[in-house]
Amino acid sequence: MSPSGPTDLPPLPGARFAGLLSAAKALQPKTVALRRELHRHPEQGLQLPKTQAAIERALDGLPLELTRGKSTTALTAVLRGSRPGPSVLLRGDMDALPLTEDTGLEYASEVEGTMHACGHDTHVAMLASAARLLSDRVEDLAGSVVFMFQPGEEGYHGARHMIHEGVLDAAGEQVSAAFALHTYANAESGRILTRHGPVLASADSFLVRVTGRGGHGSAPHQALDPIPAAAEMVGALQTMITRRVSVFDPAVLSVTRISAGTTTNIIPETAELEGTIRTLSERTRALVREELPKVCESIGAAHGCRVLVDIEPGYPVTANDPAKADLVNSLAEEVLGVQYVQPMLEPLMGAEDFSYVLQRVPGAFAFIGACPPGTSLDDVAPNHSNRVRYDEDAMANGVALYAAFALAHLGG
Repeated sequence: MSPSGPTDLPPLPGARFAGLLSAAKALQPKTVALRRELHRHPEQGLQLPKTQAAIERALDGLPLELTRGKSTTALTAVLRGSRPGPSVLLRGDMDALPLTEDTGLEYASEVEGTMHACGHDTHVAMLASAARLLSDRVEDLAGSVVFMFQPGEEGYHGARHMIHEGVLDAAGEQVSAAFALHTYANAESGRILTRHGPVLASADSFLVRVTGRGGHGSAPHQALDPIPAAAEMVGALQTMITRRVSVFDPAVLSVTRISAGTTTNIIPETAELEGTIRTLSERTRALVREELPKVCESIGAAHGCRVLVDIEPGYPVTANDPAKADLVNSLAEEVLGVQYVQPMLEPLMGAEDFSYVLQRVPGAFAFIGACPPGTSLDDVAPNHSNRVRYDEDAMANGVALYAAFALAHLGG
């Protein structure tokens, strides 16, 4: 044993980044105020002018270079360190979902049919406070921090827009590392969860249109009914997944909409199937996209029906660089305490467009738990529920971790 104690134990919280967590906690009033302002006034999609303006107000007075998006209301902020060096990207997405809030919160959404039900308001608030915290430590930075305030994560490919407009090169050269946090109601407050490799799935959607020949419901032999063909496809697609896809590299295929007909005595001309494909590798993603049309077209041919299959590509697999995932865990231990690191044994089958950043830059995506105090994990309303609530105290941990990631790369 060394004079200072055992050498094989994890470092004490704050031993390397002294005062980082306490500084984040001191910023909590500002973090909460911005989060609640955004929560009251949520916006959807790629055009979020009120959200952009609120972020600009929150960053006012900081030594940041701000750039607005051209095709969207994205906002990029660059903090230059006191010495030259590489650049690091931190992302916070900022769009809401098409839900009517039912939480009873005093700061509930004031916009009918729109709600921050996925925690993006907390992401923005944490990132803005991290920008403030790092601005106070600019003398410790050898390089630059790029703060990526991104619209349109919920299906609008907002990250692709920002990449196309140069967010990865905003500091003058491509960022060398990237990090994003996502609030998660189904984990204990303040806990950090991440893993090597796939952390979230790819997400593609499909539409199958089956065309037969309409007729009277009393004489199906005189028509060409598309409904039995469509119904057979539902089961066959599930069999295709279990027989063509390896259990060690899985896929999820869900038919989520079936539409045909108008009344009881008419055989319709067309039937439609619609659904989603989720995979954890590009290899399996390509396999399912190749096999799905074969299955549906073959069944359609057996029934004498024409089949049109349209597969709409969605977000790729969100895959962490193993070294960056390990870094996030070690930083969480060091800055927050070992009790705040929760092993993430399995990926989630949701999807994220931070995947586009991780395709180009080594980095990590992590979850931060925010289950409200007094609520069990078995009973908590999940992300994307119109009743979801998040523990705002968890945001201080997120602010500190964002800042630690940047400091770890730029000389902190």
